[in-house]
Amino acid sequence: MLRLTGRLARRSLTMPPARKSSTEVPPKGYAIDPSAGPMLRYQASLPHLPVPTISSTAHKYLESARPHLTPAEYAQTEAAVHAFMASPQSAELQKRLEARAAEPGMLNWLSDWWNDVAYMGYRDPVVVFVSYFYVHVDDRLRTKPAQRAASLLKAMLPFRHMTETKELEPEKVRGAPLCMASYKWLFHSCRYPTKPSDTARKFDPATHNHVIFVRKNKFYSVPLVHPSGKELSAAELETQIERVIELAGDTPATPVGVLTSDSRDNWTDARAALIAANPANAASLEAIESAMIVVCLDDTKPITREEISTACWVGDGRNRFYDKHQLIVFDNGRSGFLADLGTPTGEALPAPTELSFELNTTTRDLIKGAESRFDKLVGEHELHVLHYEAYGKDAVKHFGASPDAWAQLVKQLAFHKMFGRPGVTYESAQTRKYQLGRTEVIRSASNESKAWAEAMLDPSETDSRRASLFRKAVTRHLQYAAWAADGQGVDRHLFGLKKMLKEGEDVPELYLDRAFSRTNHWELSTSQLSSPYFDGWGYGEVVPDGYGLSYGIGDRYIRWTITSTRGDAAQLKHYLAEAATELRDMMERAGVEAKKDMGMEGKVKL
Repeated sequence: MLRLTGRLARRSLTMPPARKSSTEVPPKGYAIDPSAGPMLRYQASLPHLPVPTISSTAHKYLESARPHLTPAEYAQTEAAVHAFMASPQSAELQKRLEARAAEPGMLNWLSDWWNDVAYMGYRDPVVVFVSYFYVHVDDRLRTKPAQRAASLLKAMLPFRHMTETKELEPEKVRGAPLCMASYKWLFHSCRYPTKPSDTARKFDPATHNHVIFVRKNKFYSVPLVHPSGKELSAAELETQIERVIELAGDTPATPVGVLTSDSRDNWTDARAALIAANPANAASLEAIESAMIVVCLDDTKPITREEISTACWVGDGRNRFYDKHQLIVFDNGRSGFLADLGTPTGEALPAPTELSFELNTTTRDLIKGAESRFDKLVGEHELHVLHYEAYGKDAVKHFGASPDAWAQLVKQLAFHKMFGRPGVTYESAQTRKYQLGRTEVIRSASNESKAWAEAMLDPSETDSRRASLFRKAVTRHLQYAAWAADGQGVDRHLFGLKKMLKEGEDVPELYLDRAFSRTNHWELSTSQLSSPYFDGWGYGEVVPDGYGLSYGIGDRYIRWTITSTRGDAAQLKHYLAEAATELRDMMERAGVEAKKDMGMEGKVKL
């Protein structure tokens, strides 16, 4: 959300980006809809998410399951898959899914299901299990919280203008535009706890042009414009933030925000009780929910990567409102973004408005319960950061390898070192080349990665063969990543076929086979986000005995953030560093051997 360039951050709201010329030539296969605005001008011509063939998915599934199974287990799984492929039931499920995809007005056969199952229908707390965090690169010019928060907000305002007016240029990959529909939810939106599935609401920024600050668990509303309509300058925002810090004082309030950290069903009930306690509470909630964004002004001063990552990920659970996007600024000014911030306008600034909540015994008890459950949940977790500085993508490219595939294979080697087998791995691939596209799974563990890891651990193996196996593993990874980006992976198709079962119909044996649950039990939940503006990011594990393993690849570093409740994340951190070093050393030795062999061949020819 904050990946703004310096030029973008300096744009004035009164000077929106120029529209594309009407003579623009669209990419091949795409049409321009001039009525949709620049951001969405290609939207209507984006292709729809395809439905893979049964045969394609079945063969990829077997290939990706094999490294996790014994020969006997694989034979059983292979029989179940072949039986499914040959059955009339598979043909019928495929027919139903294709019919759904072809329904008039159906932009994406997966999106509604996935939004519900993976996000809105999820009933555990969003914090840890759904939320993710970024740590911004430090701004050494702004080390005070009011300065930092003001600079963040001022940098975001032109970006908000471009998204709300749809002036933002659509993102592209290799010249092809991506779906931009999700940008609607960046600002002035909120998730709402409801049973059995949550909902979301988007507010009009013109009538809710304010920001919410949280300090000492107290909420303050500050308008982003003067009564005249002129936008607050950075200096004025800084003044307002200083006022918020002063008004909040030193005594924390009862932490109403902690209710948003609870299970979604508990929060649903607590929100109803909060409104029932006093109708004025509904107005305070709506002021928070409709704001451009929430800015959490924490009174802590995190120093280490682990400290600031944990503080951004979960904090203390009190000085938060987890149902909205939140900026978090600490008392040592950490987190930030550099922008052209402006000067005071001279207009008087109204005092920040504190949003009060009237609490009764019931709501106070609910808050205490949420605090206790949050503390227990967070207390079970650990977070470690490996900022590996021996090399980065520059060195990886020197070896002619994909940086992402390299990092994924480091994970596989580390897992082999720790557990003696491949790790069942989820790597997220975006499918935004399609309308309302979200994600597909890159199944990173493969027969090729297993063979390479075993060769790395075999002291009798040659570096030449290890390097050869490594390149085969890289090739396989890139192939599966391409399939996933094209909507031709395994997991979403199998999910869709199962969703087409009608009540009372038998579940195919493929889904009951032990390999099915084993090979989507994501022990390693991985995703890459690399940006010069981020000094870390992460999220929680997706299975109780697994790891959240986010990573970023810089020119001269690779950084992993490891989260887990297992208690052994520090060991995985150790093995990741060891595996990263061993991979580079092996490739260097193999390169020397190859040059010697070439030299020998030259002498023979002479």
